Amino acid sequence: MCKKERYAVETILAQAGNRNDGDARGSISTPIYLSSNYRHKDLEDVRNFDERTQYSYSRLETPTKKVLSQTLATLEHGTQAFALSSGMAAIQLAFSIFKSGDHIVTLDDLYGGSFRYFDQLHEQYDMDFSKWNGKSIRALQGLLRPNTRAVWIETPSNPTMKEIDIVAVADTVHAVDPTILVMVDNTFYTPIYQLPLTQGADVVVHSATKYLSGHNDLLGGVVVAKGEKLSEKLMFNYKTTGATLDPFDSWLLLRSLKTLPLRMRAHTANAQEIVAYLKQEAKIEKVMYPGKGGMISFYVQDEEIIDKMFKSLKVISFAESLGGVESLLTIPYLQTHRDMEEAERLRLGITPKLLRLSVGLENAADLIKDLKQALA
Repeated sequence: MCKKERYAVETILAQAGNRNDGDARGSISTPIYLSSNYRHKDLEDVRNFDERTQYSYSRLETPTKKVLSQTLATLEHGTQAFALSSGMAAIQLAFSIFKSGDHIVTLDDLYGGSFRYFDQLHEQYDMDFSKWNGKSIRALQGLLRPNTRAVWIETPSNPTMKEIDIVAVADTVHAVDPTILVMVDNTFYTPIYQLPLTQGADVVVHSATKYLSGHNDLLGGVVVAKGEKLSEKLMFNYKTTGATLDPFDSWLLLRSLKTLPLRMRAHTANAQEIVAYLKQEAKIEKVMYPGKGGMISFYVQDEEIIDKMFKSLKVISFAESLGGVESLLTIPYLQTHRDMEEAERLRLGITPKLLRLSVGLENAADLIKDLKQALA
């Protein structure tokens, strides 16, 4: 596929790894290179070693992961992509360019693991954090300081599904200080529904365990950066700290990406049908759904029915995580956000009555039937 021409996302992903310049055998599917190291020709080869075109040690680069990284960078319209061993490893890489004394503004509604990590950075490394409610751009502007280095957001947020105007955030932040980085966790919407780097963001992060993988069978994380200077900083930390994705999972993730557009459309179609049912279900108090994607949060009327509901599920699984072909139901208060202070959980609406449903690819009627009988 001609690299100079920009194809539609479906074509980019279906063709990912095909016509790979590094494979002289013409493989349609990128091979898995299960080698931890690579042989050099001679001393001159080492003296003139170029990490962009040669291989030496798998922590630095592998042929399989290189194809994956190039695909991810193209997908997000970024300069450089980094494939890591988990979503939290991706967040850690993104924050590796900051230091003690730096100030970060974060959305107040995020994945619980992000807050846990930010608390650690504050307590052990003297980094400072402020929380923004995601509503007032003027309030965001008021939180920025001379030592602010980044604004970190999720959109939609986890688990209350706040949608944030990335363009407004980026314009506001960069008008105050162009060096402040806007970082977006794009796990819920994926590049199929949202391209933060084209909207003014500087860094995009994914838990690739979720929709990018889509099959509940691997752990992975992704960071995509815009700009050569920022990419070089992240690359140095990436190869130094070593939380890189292994060749097999790189291949598995690359294979999974080929169906991402189809899966996201199916997740959305199923979720929209389930939302329509939940909104008229008497035992449901409130439904939160941004209109696309497969993530739904909702409050039940009576907390007492939740345990029986979980025990009664026959198709949907009571399990953490999201974005896979199998539907999963989670109670954030006790699972994903358990480490947050209770008062903060309740302030954000993360109560014992809030459930988060990751809608899979089962038949929508079967999923609705399962919810009905579990709530009965």
